Amino acid sequence: MTANWQAGNAAEDGADTRGWLVGHFIDPSQGVRSQKDVEVKWFNHPAGDKRVEWTSDDQRTTLVMLVEGNFRVDTTEGNSTMSRPGDYVMWGPGVDHSWEALADSTVLTVRWPSQT
Repeated sequence: MTANWQAGNAAEDGADTRGWLVGHFIDPSQGVRSQKDVEVKWFNHPAGDKRVEWTSDDQRTTLVMLVEGNFRVDTTEGNSTMSRPGDYVMWGPGVDHSWEALADSTVLTVRWPSQT
């Protein structure tokens, strides 16, 4: 049986999963981090890092929150540049997106539900 609680470091625990530390793709042996309802990502993006291709027909709700830096999110509904800690962008199912780190940036992303 796996543990039903965990403590750790988001950057370290997500290192092997591109920053994702909670979601369906986390091996169940990792305990409570393996979830079907939500995905959580912590990532440090260097300036100039960007998602070149847009997502396509993603059917999840997504929240991206700036921890530090300057980060732009473009969606098919509009765009926003986050520059103050706590700034966020949120969109629902069917909205495609892309992003770019305009400066070294740390962002927290939450998506639900967790799906392939």
